Amino acid sequence: MQEPRRARLIDVARRAGVGKTTASDALSGGGRVSSATREAVLTAAAELGYSVNTAARHLRGGAIGTIGIVLPEVVSRSSYYTAFTFGIVTSAAAHDIDVTIVSPSASSGRSRPIRADGLIIGDPVSGDPGLPSLMASGIPIVTQEHLPDDIEGVPDGVIWSSHEAAMLRLLDEIDVTRAQHPALLVAPDATDWSRQLVSGYRRGCAARGLDPVIAPISFEAPWHAVRESTERLLQTNPDTDVIICGPDSSAIEVVAVLGRLGRTVGEDITVVSCVDHPSLPFLTPSITSIDLRPRDSGVACAELLIDLLDGRVASGTDVEFPITVVARESTSQALRVRR
Repeated sequence: MQEPRRARLIDVARRAGVGKTTASDALSGGGRVSSATREAVLTAAAELGYSVNTAARHLRGGAIGTIGIVLPEVVSRSSYYTAFTFGIVTSAAAHDIDVTIVSPSASSGRSRPIRADGLIIGDPVSGDPGLPSLMASGIPIVTQEHLPDDIEGVPDGVIWSSHEAAMLRLLDEIDVTRAQHPALLVAPDATDWSRQLVSGYRRGCAARGLDPVIAPISFEAPWHAVRESTERLLQTNPDTDVIICGPDSSAIEVVAVLGRLGRTVGEDITVVSCVDHPSLPFLTPSITSIDLRPRDSGVACAELLIDLLDGRVASGTDVEFPITVVARESTSQALRVRR
C-alpha cells in the first residue's frame, strides 16, 4: 500500500481559505497577517499534520516561495531549454514553489533585489555581463554545468555531465562509417559543455590519427548562421565526410544545406548531433545523437536547489548527471561514395 501523501503548504492554504503566501507568512510568523487568520492557518496545519521545516526557515529566512531560472537567449528557439525549464517547473510545483525567469543581462546594474529564494543557471555562458553580479548576489545558486573560467565565484551546487566522454562514445559510433575527415560545428569556449565537446573531439581525433577541423559558431547562433557556417565549412574543407553538429537543432539545418548542395546523408556524408531533438528520429536517415535528457536534468537542478534551501545538502555539492548516445541510421551504414 502507498503511504498517504504528506500535506503541502497549498493544502493548508486551501483548508484555511487563504492564499499560499498568506499561509506561509502565518506559519513563519512573518508578514501582515491578522490573529484570526494566523489561528485559522495554524489550525488547518494541525488538522492536516503539516509541519514547517524549521531548518529551511532558518536558512531561507524571509523566503518568498519562488526560485528563478537564468537561461541563455537561445531558449526562445530551443527544444532543449523548453524541456529543461519544464522539468524545473514540474519539480518546483511538487514542492509548492513558484518559478520565475531571470534575465542575466538585466541583472547587471539592477537597482532592485532579485525576487527569488535561489537561482538555477542553465549553461553559464562565457562573457555574459550579468553573471558576475548574480554570482556575487549572495542568493543560493545551482548551475547546470560548471562555470566558464572567466566567471568568478563558486555556485552552491552543480549538476554536470561528462560531455567529453559522450563525444568519445559518439566518435565510436562514427567509426562504423570509416570516416577520415570529421568536422565539429560548435562554439569552442562558450560554455563548459562546448569546451568538453572540443576536448573529447580532439582526443578522439588524435587517437584515430585524424586531423581535427572545428567550424566555430556562436553558442546562440540563429538558424541562418548555422546554414552559413555549414556552407563555409564545406567550401574550405570539401573532403569533410562527417559533420558533428553542436548547437541544438543545428543538425536539421545542416541536413537541409547538404540537400541543397547535392550531398546525400548516409552515402557520401554523415551527420550526427551533440544534442538530441524530437525530429531527429524521423529524418531520413535518422540522426545519431547524444541524449542530454533535458527534462530530467531540469528536475535534478531543481531538486538540488530545493535541498540546499531546505538544508538537506551542504553548499558545494557537485552531482554528475548521466547522459547517453542514441545510435540511429546515420551511423549504421558505411559510406558508399568516397570523395
